[in-house]
Amino acid sequence: MKTSTLAVSMTLALLPTFASAAANPDELAAIRQQIQSLQSDYERRIQALETRLAQAEAETQAAKQAASEAQSAASTSATSSAAAAPPPRSAANAFNPAISLILDGKLTQFSNDPEEYALPGFQLGGEAGPGDEGFSVQHSELMISANADDMFFGQLTAAIASHEGATEIELEEAYIETAALGNGLNLRGGRFYSGIGYLNQQHTHAWDFADAPLVYRALFGDQLNDDGVQLSWLAPTDLYFNVGAEWLRGGDWPAAGDAHDGTGAGTLFAKLGGDVGVSNSWQLGASHWRADVVDRAGGGHAHEHGGEAAEVSFTGDSQISALDFVWKWAPGGNATRTNFKFQAEYFLRDEEGLISIAEDPIEETSYDGEQDGWYAQAIYQFMPRWRAGLRYDRLTADNSGSDADVLAEAGLDAAGHDPNRYGLMFDYSRSEFSRIRVQYNRDESQTDADDQWYLQYVMSLGAHGSHQY
Repeated sequence: MKTSTLAVSMTLALLPTFASAAANPDELAAIRQQIQSLQSDYERRIQALETRLAQAEAETQAAKQAASEAQSAASTSATSSAAAAPPPRSAANAFNPAISLILDGKLTQFSNDPEEYALPGFQLGGEAGPGDEGFSVQHSELMISANADDMFFGQLTAAIASHEGATEIELEEAYIETAALGNGLNLRGGRFYSGIGYLNQQHTHAWDFADAPLVYRALFGDQLNDDGVQLSWLAPTDLYFNVGAEWLRGGDWPAAGDAHDGTGAGTLFAKLGGDVGVSNSWQLGASHWRADVVDRAGGGHAHEHGGEAAEVSFTGDSQISALDFVWKWAPGGNATRTNFKFQAEYFLRDEEGLISIAEDPIEETSYDGEQDGWYAQAIYQFMPRWRAGLRYDRLTADNSGSDADVLAEAGLDAAGHDPNRYGLMFDYSRSEFSRIRVQYNRDESQTDADDQWYLQYVMSLGAHGSHQY
């Protein structure tokens, strides 16, 4: 095909040259002979070029094959060398932490004075109470976390809170955690939320209600965090099974004593959970906390001292045992449209020691306290972005001592009243990063019931890790 095209082209090119001799038969024969000669010559040249082209293509393919084999051999050698040698260190500036900010604001209204809040039969401390009335930015969080290297992870959480018109910064968590111990083991050290109970390990912005359950308020001053170490083990089983132990300083409520040179508290916990079909899952937990308490300070009844709460302290042994249970349902395992969660916890505290009231002279009594409390709540997302929830709380206290009057003044005589509370909430989440909530509590913790209203917003800015089950 190439040869024929070339011949035709040559013929057309030569026609003008011999046009004048077209009438002579001998000249026409000569022209034909020249054309045939040229055609044969060009065919030979084209064949030679095609042969060279095929040879060049074959040589190129062979070179590519050889280069590929050499590269594969070099890669295998480099991999073997890397496996034998330690990994190279990263650059000193290779640090890109995840930073998030949680904005939490409230508008609250109470029918009782929050300054006179008390739970009969319980010594209150920490941040226990319904909070400030009116507008407030009560509890915002700044969180920074990153991998230090292939072995360690670190996280810091600072709470930015407003109390009585003053802005305070409180260190909630600052810990390191192993990332590659293997065999299901994990070690955490620093300041962190204890593994006791279910809700305690969650940050407040992840709670389903605007305030803590009464039992958390009574026993922990809302939440228990402490300095120490935590070792946990995740079993390689089909069912989720996680056990752990904590060795803690005991410097914060409800230990608040730094006993034994700052090693005076400890926790044991276990979690078991699994799935029921595609749509249901559950988790059951048990935990126990113990501390040697030294001068744990708290408030007594305000009316005993002209409107100011007595300064009450406890020294002795304190133990808290807990059970928690969670059940979740989402049709087909898809929780985006509708889902349901039931959650309940029970706590029992036994304390034995000495109660002191800071007066002149100091009043003291022996103290044997048994207190328990529980709550149950149900949260239903009835359509995308909209949820409703119900919660019920109840506390009981059975305390005794050598001086009943001192116990009463310290607020540890329940006087036959068991604090309880009903709560109802609705919230709307435009996305997983924003939530607006309205909540009503009928709080019967004291003789005079308190009608409590909360309007709350929670906004998550920046990178934020997933929440626990």
